[in-house]
Amino acid sequence: MALPIGMPIRLSFRFFRDENQVNQPEQLLVADQGETYQIEIRRHPAARRYTLRVREAGRNIVLTMPPRGSMRQAKSFAERNTVWIAARLKRLPAVIPFAEDEMIPLRGIPHRIVHRPDARGTVWAEQATYGEALLCVAGNTAHISRRIRDYLKREAKQDLMEASRRHALALGVTIRSVSVRDTASRWGSCSHNGGLSFSWRLILAPYFVLDYLAAHEIAHRIELNHSKHFWKIVDRIFPDWRRAEAWLRAHGSLLHRYDVKSILATSK
Repeated sequence: MALPIGMPIRLSFRFFRDENQVNQPEQLLVADQGETYQIEIRRHPAARRYTLRVREAGRNIVLTMPPRGSMRQAKSFAERNTVWIAARLKRLPAVIPFAEDEMIPLRGIPHRIVHRPDARGTVWAEQATYGEALLCVAGNTAHISRRIRDYLKREAKQDLMEASRRHALALGVTIRSVSVRDTASRWGSCSHNGGLSFSWRLILAPYFVLDYLAAHEIAHRIELNHSKHFWKIVDRIFPDWRRAEAWLRAHGSLLHRYDVKSILATSK
């Protein structure tokens, strides 16, 4: 089972079937006011109308349509809503790159990125004499972004493995593997054979949020659903889960504002 990231805002338009449309392209381009928008097309078997959404995680535009819908109508619908698209894109939080002097959270604590080109090592956290939390990066300037991303992934995997094993022991279940990815649609998932996968961006959130996600997915080792029984299991091993859920609803989407190039690369 997977825990989704956020709820997208959508526009919709009733579907009028066009029986002659087949093998349509997966994307279309719409231009307005000097801007060109690349829109991803998704045909969904249950769709009965055209819907538009701007996904905060991937910063991409998605148009969902019925499986036999008309691309002509899809493009017309998108063109009529370019003002809405532009407004939604403008409202997205500003991107924060992994670069010198930028502030990024590590386990919920803001850290300032400091480049130390002549130092040994790769990336490490330390505290300045005046109390500020620092994330220090050695090596060439061109490698700062990649080195920080790699460091955060390692820290996320370490924390998630520790938390997952602890919760698995509490429930008496096994884990096959723990992996981290840069997912745009879910915070975590659990396969039927015990393979756990998480978003490495959880390392940016306060630790109790990451700990909750580990407990959530471990609970799926017993119940592969979100039934009342499932939530009773979660409550047994992580009683503070409502606070973590509330934090994700309020702040989860902001975790995707950091190093957005990585998101866009994985969502294509």
